[in-house]
Amino acid sequence: MNTDPHKTAYLLKCMMENMSDMIYFKDRDSKFIMVNKAAAAWQGGWTPSEWIGKSDFDSYSKEDAERMREDERRIMESEESLYGLEEGETRKDGTHAWVSTTKMPLYDEAGAVIGIFGISRDITEHKEAEIRAEKLAEENRQFRVEMEDDLLMASQLQKTFFPNAYPTFQSLEKAEKNPVEFCHFHRPGGLLGGDLCSIRKLSETKAGIFLCDVMGHGVRAALGVSIVRAVLEELSPQKISSSDFLEQMNKALIPLFRQKDQFMFATACYIILDVSNGNIQMSNAGHPMPIIMNAAEGSADYLYPNENFTGPGLAICDDAIYECVERKLNPHDTVMLYTDGLSEVENPKGEEFGEGAILAAVSKRLDLPLTDFCARLHEDACEFGGVDAVKDDVCLVGFRLYS
Repeated sequence: MNTDPHKTAYLLKCMMENMSDMIYFKDRDSKFIMVNKAAAAWQGGWTPSEWIGKSDFDSYSKEDAERMREDERRIMESEESLYGLEEGETRKDGTHAWVSTTKMPLYDEAGAVIGIFGISRDITEHKEAEIRAEKLAEENRQFRVEMEDDLLMASQLQKTFFPNAYPTFQSLEKAEKNPVEFCHFHRPGGLLGGDLCSIRKLSETKAGIFLCDVMGHGVRAALGVSIVRAVLEELSPQKISSSDFLEQMNKALIPLFRQKDQFMFATACYIILDVSNGNIQMSNAGHPMPIIMNAAEGSADYLYPNENFTGPGLAICDDAIYECVERKLNPHDTVMLYTDGLSEVENPKGEEFGEGAILAAVSKRLDLPLTDFCARLHEDACEFGGVDAVKDDVCLVGFRLYS
């Protein structure tokens, strides 16, 4: 194929003058023998002819110029091209930029390597955006790691809110063993939960059993739990009725749970058990009704089937009044309290497990040891929902009277 040298020279001139990419040719000493306008402007603002005979040492830092020279020496010796190398360049005036560079061996008509030629493209804006994105991604990753560590620490701390030992009353006259057995079960829906239970010795014959469920999930609910526990610590030593207990807790929580446009509340149930005679008093703040397992009759029912005495959830009403209802337990009767995370488990059809199903499940397991009871109810709910664990927070607390 014959090519008109004048036409070829014209086409090369058009390319060298109009291409926005930097085009340059160098001899074996890496000195420029031809550059286009873009390359001349990039190197330092001189004209293309003024760059003839100069090298990268005239425009870049010594470190960068030596690296470029070494790359070009390797290309000439190996005759292997370098494609799309992204490299940072620092000029002598201290400014920094990024280019994508392709360099190839330059041959004479006899096929001998006489230098290199290259094309470089300014990618500074793109590269800096990429670096910013990588930095932001790393900052986000570190933030997530720190957040996960904080949540894990908070989760471990929250576990200390729950009983690690139960009250004993063996000092009672004629008591050969502890006259009451307690149990509890807690499974948060995530690292942090909104449920809280407490079993505390109030006197030589009385125990206070408290269960609450703070609205919502995650960190918000967990903070609510921390507030409730602080109030619980303050109220528990006081010798007050179950109704006074919830009324005072309600008054304490209202200013803490109501912050500007934020609204939070909790349901709760509080029982005071006198182990010397089996008498209990209970007050309820919008919480699911506890279940009693009657040992003599071999049946299960709600502790108080009439829920008309149940008051509003905590921190909803300023002057909420909570009734105190009483009942006497017989030997071997069992009382079980639970949060609605158990009853609201849904199966694949969207049907809830429900309080009726809980009552039925309890009725089937009257002979179970108390220590197994809570876990088996949780398993029943999981089986209904077709899951390994309930997604919502679940907490159960119970006691069985022996004397």
